[in-house]
Order: sequence, then structure tokens, then C-alpha cells
Amino acid sequence: MAQDNELFKKLVSHCKEYGFIFPSSEIYDGLSAVYDYGQYGVELKNNIKQYWWRSMVQYHENIVGIDAAILMHPKVWKASGHVDAFNDPLIDNKDSKIRYKADQLVEDYINKLYEKAEKEVEKAKKRFGDNFDEKLFRDTNEKVKKYIDEAKIITDKLVKLLEENNLAGLKKLIEELKIVCPVSGTCNWTDVRQFNLMFSTQLGSTAEDAMTIYLRPETAQGIYVNYLNILKTSRQKLPFGIAQIGKAFRNEIVARQFIFRMREFEQMEMQYFVKPGTEKEWFEYWKEQRMQWHLSLGIPKEKYRWHEHEKLAHYANAAVDIEYDFPFGFKELEGIHSRTDYDLKRHQEFSGKKMLYFDPDIQDSYIPYVVETSIGLDRTILAVLSHAFTEDTLSDGTTRVVLKIPDFLAPIKVAILPLVKKDGMNDYALNIFNDLKKYYLCQYDEKDSIGRRYRRQDAIGTPYCITVDGQTLEDNTVTIRERDSMLQDRIPVDNIRKYLHDKLNVI
Repeated sequence: MAQDNELFKKLVSHCKEYGFIFPSSEIYDGLSAVYDYGQYGVELKNNIKQYWWRSMVQYHENIVGIDAAILMHPKVWKASGHVDAFNDPLIDNKDSKIRYKADQLVEDYINKLYEKAEKEVEKAKKRFGDNFDEKLFRDTNEKVKKYIDEAKIITDKLVKLLEENNLAGLKKLIEELKIVCPVSGTCNWTDVRQFNLMFSTQLGSTAEDAMTIYLRPETAQGIYVNYLNILKTSRQKLPFGIAQIGKAFRNEIVARQFIFRMREFEQMEMQYFVKPGTEKEWFEYWKEQRMQWHLSLGIPKEKYRWHEHEKLAHYANAAVDIEYDFPFGFKELEGIHSRTDYDLKRHQEFSGKKMLYFDPDIQDSYIPYVVETSIGLDRTILAVLSHAFTEDTLSDGTTRVVLKIPDFLAPIKVAILPLVKKDGMNDYALNIFNDLKKYYLCQYDEKDSIGRRYRRQDAIGTPYCITVDGQTLEDNTVTIRERDSMLQDRIPVDNIRKYLHDKLNVI
């Protein structure tokens, strides 16, 4: 898990310079941990959403979609437990005045121990070469065993403290481990206290009549409260799923690392309703399905890993995360959870509405269990951009920055470029543009040298550039340049659509 802060800085800068992601309200000095998607960022975002929606809803006859409201009755959040228990343990360093999640400080310490163990394994691999027995080394090497055993002991302590809500014990653990603030370098901590992550607002025409409601901190509850409506109107039988893409809001204590952790973010979630007793089987099924989806984005398997939950949420009987190796290390990208019947039972209790499913196979009714897949859209965008961002050194010694985004996710599919803006080349190129824009999102560009225009298209991830030149006017042929290889083909204008259809992996 090598961290590359320099790469991350370059990526953040690139996203702003080329119209992918901007700091929100920047002309007013911005708003912390809130971002706006620019002209290319929104296209990438929409393409990922569409790809996820097709894989979940279009390709599954037993999964339907909804779009629930952001504002919900406050009892929803009482029933779900968010009002009473949606907290993070907060701690401040008295010297730097910076706020942290107390449990995250300990988890980072644990991760460093595992990193040290992995470094010992990597050194041994290089030392012993083909004769290296990795399993034997992990089981017998004293340093590796020491790091891993220590990590497990600390993990067990952390889990116990969090389960008991022992905030004083959590601070004591931080002090015992001599965890320091990364900024001040001191261990001068405040007491740990709980911090509710929900944003509240008022609903009502006057202050006296106003009711406190919340911006939803997750999209799942909108699915649960619509379970009966979907059951009655969709004619679905168990197992069936409900999918949703939508905004969620959390007043994060530590909202850093660009769009990885924001206060306003977007989730892509699917809740799969199953017969009690079959949930573990479906949990394993959706683990495999979701990992395959991530791999289909063109990112290699070694960039992902599974993270089994040491501490299960109160509603779950199984939980696992898919983590991605971001420039700042492995972090959660998607969670797959077996949530039992907790949510539907709670809403049945608080609403008085029966959440039963009548099973015609056994002629009996019961509350279904739920298997959830929940992926962060913004985090997926960051993963795609992190993997795609490439600095190529060319044969002439110059460097080009290229986003090697998969074709089906690329914001712009084709750029049409007249070599010069004269001799009718621009008119010819515009005719090609007007024809292709009916099939692909295209861009027409006639400013600057052709080399600079190629570099601009590389930087936003455009897979193909079509150049109209003097020869085009003579024989109706154009040059098509491929982004990653920079190789060029000369083809007849009449063959452009077929060429692109065969080449572009558009889903």
C-alpha cells in the first residue's frame, strides 16, 4: 500500500484545470469538503451511473429502481437508529487545533503495522527469489508475526471500546499507543466525545410550527419505506431488489482527501430482499457480482482487496468492504452487508404498517431479510481517475498527460479537428461533427496547433481524434488517431461510423 502524495496532488490539480471537478463556491473561497462537477466530470459521472444502473436494473429482471425524496419524515431516522446512534467519536489535538475521528487514528496505526509486515514479506521475496515460500515465511518470521499479532490485539481492543461506547478508554488507547497528530507531532489530545453526523433543518411556514427534519445520511431508508409500494405495484416475488442512485449528506468530522470523503455525496445502492435463511448464500453471490463489476471498469485485480468487518453493525450478520488502492492507500469503495430483517422490523414497529411478504410456496407470511450493496459514486469516480491518470514520456523526450479512461466511460468519445481553419477544412470538419453527434458525445476544436489539440484531448481522456486535412478535400479520407497508442489510421469519410462502432467499447 504505497502512498503517492505527489500523484494525488497532480490528479487534484488536473481535475480542476481540465474541467472535471471544481471546489464549490470557489469565488467565495469555497466551502470545505464540497465540490462541483465540471463539464467533463459530469459526463464521467453520468456514464458511471448509467453503467451501474444497467448492470443492476436492466440486466436483472427481478431488480427495479426508484428515486426517493431526500427529505423524509423524522420518524424514519428514529426508526433506523440514526437519531440516537449515528455518531462518530471526535478528538482534537490541542496544539494543531485539528479535529480527527478517534477510531480512525487507531485504525491508521493498525494499518501501519500491517504495512510493516508486508514490507518484510516483500524484502524476503526479493532476497530469496523463486525459492521463496511466502506462507512459511509469514508463519515463522518473528518480525512479521510480531506486527500482525500486535495489530490483532489492538483491533480487538478498539472493537470492544467502540461496542461499549467507552470514550475515555478510547482516548487512553490513543495515548498508550503514543499516536501523535500528523501536523503538530504531539500527543496532546482532548477528551473523546460523540458527534452526530446528520444535518438538520426546519420544515414549516413559521418558526412556531416548524418541525425538525434531516437531510438523509444514506439512501437505503428511502428504499425500505417504499418496500410495500414496490411489492404491491411491481408484482415481484422473492428474491427481488430495489436500486437507487441519490444524494446523501453527512456532517463529517474529517472531510479530506478530495472527493473521497465529502459532506454532500452520491450513493448507488441496491437492497435485495430474500427469504430468511438464504441471506448468507445471497451475500456470497453479491460479493462476487460486485467485484466482477469493479474489474469490468478496466482496473486490475491487484488494485482491489476485501476487508472483512471486525465489528459488525447492530443490524448485520455479515459485512465486507471492497477496498481500492487510492494514491493515499487502500480505502473503502463499496460495502456488501447482510442486514437481516432489522430495518423492515423497525419501520413496522414505528409506523404500525405490516412489512410482511406472503410466500406462496409455503403459504405463510414473514418479514424478508435484506442483502445490501452500497457503493460511493464519487469514490468510484476518484478510483477511475486515479487509475487512468498517466504521464507518458514520448520518444522525443517530452511528456504528455493522458487519462486512459475506458472508452465506455470517457466523457467525450470523439474529437473532430480541422488541421487549419481555412480552405474549407473547418466546414468539412463541422459536417462530420454534426453527423457523429447524433451517435456519440463529440467535441469540435479548431484552436491552436494540431499537436496542442491532441494533448488537450489526451488530458480529458478522449479515445479518438479525427483530423480533416488537405488530403481530405481531395479524396474524402480522414486521419483517426487512437489516444493510448497515438497510432493513426487513414480511412474514407463514409467508413467513420463503422470504424468507431467497431472500435469504441460503448455500452
